[in-house]
Amino acid sequence: MTDTLRVAMIGYGFMGAAHSQAWRTAPRVFDLPKKIEMSVIVGRSADAVAEAADKWGWREAATDWREVIARDDIDVVDIVTPGHSHDEIAIAALAAGKHVLCEKPLANSVADADRMAAAAESSSAIAMLGFTYRRVPALTRARDLIASGRIGTVQQVRAAYRQDWLVDPKAPLSWRLKKDQAGAGALGDIGGHAVDLVQFLTGQTLERISGVIETIIAERPVETERVGIAGVGGDEMGEVTVDDLALFTGRLSGGALASFEATRFATGRKNELTVEISGSDGAISFNLEDMNVLHVYDRTGPGVDQGFTRVVVTEPDHPYLEGWWPAGHMLGYEHAFSHQVKDLVDAIDQGTVPAPTFAEGTQVQRVLAAVEESSAQDARWVQV
Repeated sequence: MTDTLRVAMIGYGFMGAAHSQAWRTAPRVFDLPKKIEMSVIVGRSADAVAEAADKWGWREAATDWREVIARDDIDVVDIVTPGHSHDEIAIAALAAGKHVLCEKPLANSVADADRMAAAAESSSAIAMLGFTYRRVPALTRARDLIASGRIGTVQQVRAAYRQDWLVDPKAPLSWRLKKDQAGAGALGDIGGHAVDLVQFLTGQTLERISGVIETIIAERPVETERVGIAGVGGDEMGEVTVDDLALFTGRLSGGALASFEATRFATGRKNELTVEISGSDGAISFNLEDMNVLHVYDRTGPGVDQGFTRVVVTEPDHPYLEGWWPAGHMLGYEHAFSHQVKDLVDAIDQGTVPAPTFAEGTQVQRVLAAVEESSAQDARWVQV
């Protein structure tokens, strides 16, 4: 078995930048059991992907992902393309014996996700889904505390992911606003993160759903140039075919109720992912906009001055912190992607199955589909 993992990344947008940084940085921060070689980055535009390769440190650029997957000098395929292409690329890569890291959402439909999960199950290669927020140290620590019984029995959950980058009606009609490419809007793009985090933190699954989705702005200027997430729009108008806002309630397998909000119309909120788990003996609260901090409440302590304790999750014995800075020196958004690479490489070396699996991604997809079904039925409860 080679001591080097040769990586091909398919796609080069926003997530391409984040994943590239992780492949570069993880081997320099953590003592990985294998070396990393950033072999090739793939995109449709030869000029653009060549520029990305040079900027982000990939050895070469290519425009045909099928040819790249078939190469003998590739061990890992990292998929950062829009969701509608995930199933075809991942299934082909697994069939070719390549390990796969696939950015969320797993797929744009339950049917596509099922095929991907089946391919992963039958392959000798390792497949891992990129719900990266699991690897924010404060959230990993929260999961460990809840699993240890620190807050007792989970009784209620509140989760919300709020952004505002689509508030302007002149924001252009990018691929993220087209159902055939994105699969869903706020529900799938950021709501999926909230669903996965709640299930990850509690160790429970959502079994029943009641919810509504809504499109606030139905038409937008057709995008003429890609600049960042939003791009630039022209005079021609096009139909928005995904949701802007999702509100839903779920019943967890342990019996507790969970409420969710996913919106790209929360004016003033840039990237606010909050989750609060309330238990019989305490609670845990987190906000991504203060991502190094976990608020922990212990109601079993003495006295009348009980309240949440602000814990800065940067100690050397906190999750993933062994490779970084002295206590109190903060981490950022990009660090969780390096933690993701670390866990994937460790799993490949050990022959274990890293989480989240494609099966877990399929379950999240079923929850999102249940929200859409419930909304179409006047928010009636739907079994996941």
